[in-house]
Amino acid sequence: MDTRAATKPRPRVRAPAARLAGVDIVIPVLNEERALPGCVRTLTAFLDGFPLPWRVTIVDNGSTDATWPVAATLAKEHEHVHARRLDVRGRGAALRAAWRESPADIVAYMDVDLSTDLGALLPLVASVASGHSELAIGTRLAHGARTRRSLRREIVSRAYNILLRHGFGVRFSDAQCGFKAARTDVVRPLMDKVEDDAWFFDTELLLLAEHNRLRVHEVPVDWIEDADSRVRIVRTALDDLKGLARVAWSMATGRARIDVTRPEPRPTHPDAVLVRPCAPAAARLTSFAAAGLLSGVRAAVLFALLTTAALLWTPPDARRTAEIGAVAAAYCLITLLRSARARK
Repeated sequence: MDTRAATKPRPRVRAPAARLAGVDIVIPVLNEERALPGCVRTLTAFLDGFPLPWRVTIVDNGSTDATWPVAATLAKEHEHVHARRLDVRGRGAALRAAWRESPADIVAYMDVDLSTDLGALLPLVASVASGHSELAIGTRLAHGARTRRSLRREIVSRAYNILLRHGFGVRFSDAQCGFKAARTDVVRPLMDKVEDDAWFFDTELLLLAEHNRLRVHEVPVDWIEDADSRVRIVRTALDDLKGLARVAWSMATGRARIDVTRPEPRPTHPDAVLVRPCAPAAARLTSFAAAGLLSGVRAAVLFALLTTAALLWTPPDARRTAEIGAVAAAYCLITLLRSARARK
């Protein structure tokens, strides 16, 4: 038998190409007459080689300088650039208006200063275009991300996302990075529940997405802070805290639910032999019980070892103090172990 002839590829009839998902990249601007032209020219030059159909939408939301004339001129110069004007200020308002009217299958946005490296745009959009995730976000805090920003902004960002992680149990690591994409048919019903029209819009959208069991994909990004920023960190942080309290109340009262669900997973293999799935509530209860039991056993073992060592190596009159020290040491060790596991 001629092995080479047998392994040669046979001619195939190609199936009709599926329609590619279109992407609408929104750039919200407020008094950005200086930064806008460079942003649009850089972005459109980058998108010339983009594998998906695209357009760029500039949304001027309440500028008092020459931003709107600049945006209108750029829209005339570039075929795939559109511009619209709002009288209402707020990044959330700009995104809400643009994403509601967009004809694209995928809506995205980025900041006008292009702080996020554009090399992350395709991985961001691809996870949504493939159907794997409903939303995708850039993250400056995950492993592999590289950032260059001020110490104050670093501290505020990390503290805010730690609050989200421990207060709401979220799985995403960076709520406020200005680099996101979403399926249009999913984000619109989500926006019906989002009340904020300013900087908290991002966080509220992501909290509602996870609350409704939607998949949020993260892409580590390279990010450089622009000193000419419109973000007022302290005021934004205070507004975010108020927004978190409001969202927590909405979730507790059941008002945060939306009629958008992900399809149930199905076996890929046509002849797969399926097992009976366990009930989600029972699985969570078992998981919590096992974690609690293991944590209790670990604490008891550490306490017993440290207490025994304290009693053996200390004189009788100092054993009470040694027991207290053993309890404190066991607590510290457990905390360190939990921190190390969370970093992994």
